[in-house]
Amino acid sequence: MNRREVLKSSVGIGLLGSANILTGCEKAATKPNSTVKAEGPVVISTWDHGIPANNKAWEILSSNGSSLNASEKGVMVVESNPEVRTVGIGSRPDREGHVTLDACIMDGESGKCGSVAFLQDIENPIGVARLVMEQTPHAMIVGAGAKQFALSNGFEETNLLTQISTDEYNEWLKTSEYQPVINIENHDTIGLLSLDSSGNLAGACTTSGAAYKMHGRVGDSPLIGAGLFVDNEIGGACATGLGEAVIRSAGSAMVVETMRNGAEPEKACEMIVERIIKKEKSIENLQVGFLALRKDGSFGSFCIYQGFTYAYKTSTDEGLLNASSKFEKIVT
Repeated sequence: MNRREVLKSSVGIGLLGSANILTGCEKAATKPNSTVKAEGPVVISTWDHGIPANNKAWEILSSNGSSLNASEKGVMVVESNPEVRTVGIGSRPDREGHVTLDACIMDGESGKCGSVAFLQDIENPIGVARLVMEQTPHAMIVGAGAKQFALSNGFEETNLLTQISTDEYNEWLKTSEYQPVINIENHDTIGLLSLDSSGNLAGACTTSGAAYKMHGRVGDSPLIGAGLFVDNEIGGACATGLGEAVIRSAGSAMVVETMRNGAEPEKACEMIVERIIKKEKSIENLQVGFLALRKDGSFGSFCIYQGFTYAYKTSTDEGLLNASSKFEKIVT
């Protein structure tokens, strides 16, 4: 059974522990999704590759570590896994054959944030984003400047192209057809939100962006307020899917503001998805999903089309959920 078939047949399947779900994500055990309330530390993250990220983050959260450290170290696991083809090393390149990475991090307690975009040859852009936040007066550094900053702070230059990425790129060059379809075989960002034992929130988001994008293209993932937003008074949100649609809606910030106005996390995500649907001329093959974590430990998600999964881990439960969706059609 392939992943699409698993997702189609997953309604009603009992929840499995993360130990049964590998990074390869052959299985996607789910239970019906709704806003969930947890006590104590919580970590949630996008897609099946969120499971190993959550496990790393939980090592920190369960030892009374900070949500900021948990968020950074959690997504680093995915950045450093070449089998995840859309984050960090091993990612698919742009149409010029270059892997370019985007990332941001936000600390709810201080309200500070850091971001890098169009960063090349650095395996862990989230670590660079944190240094931008903590060691510079800026919120965002891009391109050659971001790489120079990373190298000057001890990051090593790394060839991010693996052989499989190179082979796929050479095959793509035969047609050079760009199709910005974000679906269950071409998922992108990892966004991670965490709540620590002190009640502080933080989040991180990192990606290589759309495969075979125009050289220089940057999506929502490194943009505070679009791909990620955290407010310690209310909660946090992150986005996945086609970045241009998220940018046009200031999606994650709007999810948080909708929670501020009283909406439950899943409902807040749904309302901003509805706003995107109304704004876009066509939603054919347009996938956008939001994930939200509230200050009280409640969390939920919503997307346009069925197929967006997210992972969660608390002191009493863990697993993988299918996000609620506007339409049941799975993007192909």
